[in-house]
Amino acid sequence: MEIPFQKTITFLLFIAIGLLLKVKFTKKEELVGIKKIILNLALPATIFLALIGVKIDVGLLTLPFLALFLNVALFMTFPYLLPIMGIAKGSAKYRTARLLVPSLAPGLSCFPFVLEFLGEPYLAKAAMADLGNKVFVLIILYMVAMNWHSLLEPKAVSTKTSKLKSLVLAMISEPVNIFIVIALILVFLGINLGSLPFFIQDGLGRLSTLMTPLVLLFIGLAVKIKRKQLMTLLSLLFLRAGVVTLLSAVFVVISGITANDVLLLLCFGLSACSFWPFSHIAVVEAKEVDRKKKRKTFNSTFAINILALSFPLSTILILAVLSSGGTFTTVVPVLALGFAMVLLGLIPLLIKKIRRIRQKSGKQKEAWVVYRTSGTESV
Repeated sequence: MEIPFQKTITFLLFIAIGLLLKVKFTKKEELVGIKKIILNLALPATIFLALIGVKIDVGLLTLPFLALFLNVALFMTFPYLLPIMGIAKGSAKYRTARLLVPSLAPGLSCFPFVLEFLGEPYLAKAAMADLGNKVFVLIILYMVAMNWHSLLEPKAVSTKTSKLKSLVLAMISEPVNIFIVIALILVFLGINLGSLPFFIQDGLGRLSTLMTPLVLLFIGLAVKIKRKQLMTLLSLLFLRAGVVTLLSAVFVVISGITANDVLLLLCFGLSACSFWPFSHIAVVEAKEVDRKKKRKTFNSTFAINILALSFPLSTILILAVLSSGGTFTTVVPVLALGFAMVLLGLIPLLIKKIRRIRQKSGKQKEAWVVYRTSGTESV
């Protein structure tokens, strides 16, 4: 069995363990404790190591901008698609989906398979592209989340200056952002991880190793997917995959890139949703403890459910693309795959609509029978 595939099984096992441990974690405070460890220790350490380990290759500088363009394209496209899926515009679920859908987590769902199927040179390209994605999910999406939160504040600040001030204060008070700033300063000064004292390297490394197991266990513990919501989630994720694939097909036509580059482009875009936007949601949620559920900026349960389904679906799609040989290396098959996934995303919506029509017609028939019966009796 291939090593990347075994790693995927390990990740899914951690989620399954989290599901089994639900009976032991019955109090909300216990989950909050795990979330705080992730947000204030494991996540900052992981981000710091990821940023300080960046090696900028001048020849690959276009890749971060391409990844950033993909993030922005998804962010701008889904406001039009979410209402079609029955997610009301302006709702907490709507804002949650908008934050998570354009984010990518190539480290967990893409890198291991790229290394195994395409080799180290393409892994280096994927890591370079992830720089643009990191800027988007760590900085831009954080600012978006905080802006939405401030707009929904009952006592909204009156001036743009005070809004900006409150946003900056919120940003610099979070451990994640402090570690990002320190890492970026060190990178620009030419200081790498090896230049730091061993106790810092070792401490950050040990904290970072907690990240993946804790996140996967947390997803298993917190996930609460209802049957009705499952259709919506699958629709959302298949549409996301379809839009990414169609955008990739357009880029293939414009750029004329090589076969392996097409596979890399597809796999990177099909990466699972990132956990980092969920960390922004958790930060906002901590500020809204006293708010009523209906007035909250985000829906954290919906976010966890998206993450829980996104990872296995993404893994299946990436494995299918890479194990197909040269099938998805030209425009026509990529376009066909994109339209197929869009169709799969729309099928649950069509099923819902057909059910509603049947229910409505059933009620009309019942009303007609009652009317005829009452008319006969009166005669």
